[in-house]
Amino acid sequence: MTQDERLEAVIAAVLSGARYAHIHPGLVSRIAAQELAKGRSHKEAVKETRNKLHQVGGAYQATGPDYTRLSAALDPLPGDLEAMKPFCQKAMQAHASTRERLPYLEAFFAPLCQRLGPVGSILDLACGLNPLALAWMPLAPGGEYYACDIYSDMLDFLNRFFAHAGVNGKAGLCDLAEEVPVQPVKLALLLKTLPCLEQLDRAIGPRLLEGLQAEFILVSFPSRSLGGRGKGMPQTYTAHFEQLLAGRSWQVERWSVQSELAFLIRKG
Repeated sequence: MTQDERLEAVIAAVLSGARYAHIHPGLVSRIAAQELAKGRSHKEAVKETRNKLHQVGGAYQATGPDYTRLSAALDPLPGDLEAMKPFCQKAMQAHASTRERLPYLEAFFAPLCQRLGPVGSILDLACGLNPLALAWMPLAPGGEYYACDIYSDMLDFLNRFFAHAGVNGKAGLCDLAEEVPVQPVKLALLLKTLPCLEQLDRAIGPRLLEGLQAEFILVSFPSRSLGGRGKGMPQTYTAHFEQLLAGRSWQVERWSVQSELAFLIRKG
């Protein structure tokens, strides 16, 4: 079997699992190639590729959200974000990152709304189900909302949500470790994203922050693990964030709400 055939076999095996069937195939291919390059067997490469994918996104979706059911619940709702808040809050429970934020959702975004006011464009990176929190964000009426992630079924649902709510939004696949989005926006969101991306590339933080064409970037980190343990995480992530910004003259504001640290960067 050639190396290309071995790679295709690993990719097929990974994507055959229900939890991995909708993941960005380019990301799967890249990780699988890296694992095979380490001399791993087929079985080992499949296992390690799945482990990486779990670290990047799977840990936040222990059971895949039922997007068919969510879409059916969405259809009869009025196309108004304010009226859709109860649906959005319930739907966000399907993803661990947004589920954690639900108890303090308004308090988390309030400082952003106060500091920036309505903004004309937002880019939500590795978005998960965070676009469902649009009613709590400072997007101006008619503003543009771009979202990207590695799960195609989730992105299909989000595009359906945008259309139903009358939002000028678009969700698409992206592999942030491979390519930084280049569309200019007022605000970019990196919510609890960098620790996951650094599982793929330890040097991704500075490259991503530098490459984003955004005047403001909201970066957040978890202050507790998914299991609820603090383990000194606020101090660790604060120090890590300061290292990421070393040598840059960007302005930074910070706030903390329950289990999340937020840093608002103004690049200018």
